[in-house]
Amino acid sequence: MKSEIINRIAALRNFMRKHGLSAFIIPSTDPHSGEYVPQHWETRKWISGFTGSAGTAVVTLNEAGLWTDSRYFLQAAEQLEDTGIALFKDRLPETPSIVDWLGTVLHEGENVGIDGWVNSFQEADELQKNLEKKHLHLILSPDPFKELWTDRPALPRDEVFIHELQYAGLGCKDKIAQIQEATTGNGCTGILISALDEVAWTLNLRGSDVHCNPVFVSYLLITNEGSTLFIIEDKLSAEAKNYLIENGIVIKPYQQIEEDLRAYNGKLRLSPNVNAAIYAAAQSNAKVEILPSPVLLLKAVKNKTEIEGFHHAMERDGVAMVKFLRWLKAAVPAGNETEISVDEKLYELRAEQEHFKGISFDTIAGYKAHGAIVHYEASPETDIPLKPEGLLLLDSGAQYLDGTTDITRTIVLGALTEEEKTDYTLVLKGFIQLSMAQFPHGTCGTQLDVLARLPMWKAGINYLHGTGHGVGCFLNVHEGPHQFRMNHMPAVLVPGMTVTNEPGIYKAGRHGIRTENTMLIVPAQETEFGTYYKFEPLTLCPIDKEAICTEMLSDEEINWFNEYHKMVYKRLSPRLNKEECDWLKEATSPLKR
Repeated sequence: MKSEIINRIAALRNFMRKHGLSAFIIPSTDPHSGEYVPQHWETRKWISGFTGSAGTAVVTLNEAGLWTDSRYFLQAAEQLEDTGIALFKDRLPETPSIVDWLGTVLHEGENVGIDGWVNSFQEADELQKNLEKKHLHLILSPDPFKELWTDRPALPRDEVFIHELQYAGLGCKDKIAQIQEATTGNGCTGILISALDEVAWTLNLRGSDVHCNPVFVSYLLITNEGSTLFIIEDKLSAEAKNYLIENGIVIKPYQQIEEDLRAYNGKLRLSPNVNAAIYAAAQSNAKVEILPSPVLLLKAVKNKTEIEGFHHAMERDGVAMVKFLRWLKAAVPAGNETEISVDEKLYELRAEQEHFKGISFDTIAGYKAHGAIVHYEASPETDIPLKPEGLLLLDSGAQYLDGTTDITRTIVLGALTEEEKTDYTLVLKGFIQLSMAQFPHGTCGTQLDVLARLPMWKAGINYLHGTGHGVGCFLNVHEGPHQFRMNHMPAVLVPGMTVTNEPGIYKAGRHGIRTENTMLIVPAQETEFGTYYKFEPLTLCPIDKEAICTEMLSDEEINWFNEYHKMVYKRLSPRLNKEECDWLKEATSPLKR
């Protein structure tokens, strides 16, 4: 595989020479700025061999580098070894930006190429400005992988299906009316929806074009006169076509989007995340207004039906988790279980649940030192047996017709070190502190992020990933615009939003610990100082008590922990048999000093 990567880079360099390019930047995205992309657009993975979900490869005529974040430092170092691609650890003080690095390895006046279809307008615009400061030129290049990647996967053609109103809660026509109102309010005559989860949400349609994300490759143009879906038409069943026609949606070929935008006459609203090629096509004739998509917030604030669906989905997911944990505690001492086998067992138990439609992301089952690799995914080459000692970090989730789940539990398999217990308790303290938060209207996630980190900071420990993200309703497991992060995220937290709470500690070569619930933002109280909100736990699953140093917890933290476990037992026990109930009763019994 390493030799293949070297050959692919050599072929790209030949392409660059033919097109007068001294460097080429390959992101991890697709034309829809997706976090996870169809195989057709996995060009960064193909050129570098690095399989993480986030990263940017840069190839010059003599050198190559890959920038990725802390979740993938260990994985990237291993996968890039002997490929000639240097690892640049993004967001560390000593790591140069891509532009700064290019400024040192290229000469003034040289050209840097990107494919405009897989780079957002916003990123391309910023890149161009920063390259100009280095006296370098940005070129929108043809896609080199059309000719280099000879066995490139075709565009996905999986069938699209209707997401019934009983789960969606609001009809397609009503959603389009909301979007039109937001669009005309800014003086625009139309808006292009390019993010795949936004198209799926708006139309109440789902697909399977992206691994773990129930979306389909398409664009949706909404104007004052009507709406047009650009899609590979044979993806639509007769039922889906009739549904679209009934809702006033015109169907056109996916590739026709560029031609139609070049002919658009009016003021068109585009998201900053729209790709640079789409922006160029729209700008050729129309007036373009760059604004965040109104669908971001409309989709993030769940309606009553979606909230009810989340509660039901979490109960079924909780049942699967309880069955799994009970099985795991007995199975590990008996031997023969590995990281992969426990992943398979959890999938099997989830698949038994009603409305199950698959996993919401690839399961992270990291035993001992593997838990310190933030986005570790066991493979036949890395899979290791589980022993009755140490910790297993298990981060997993499922897609159900009525909701999406995302949960992490760090599970005690046997004897622990004092360091493991201390770190486990520090993570738990941060998790509980954020869970207990009450905050005034106008608060953003960055203002609350410190609550999860403070217990660790006092011990001189930190983690480099975000503390939480929104979760879609039978959609992408990562959803904006709100997040808990150290860096500023201005999106305000409001009732109806779902958000995860997932602090962690990772010590390379030793262990990784993370505890995660998905939460719902709900009203808390009205006071003379305004409106206050709080978090309601959606996730229903016991948190392992065996690793807790109770003397490190405050009375308030212990009380929250016990009340949460009381709720878990009350909600899940009616769905379990006697043996499972007995196990859960013990697992959720009150924590005492």
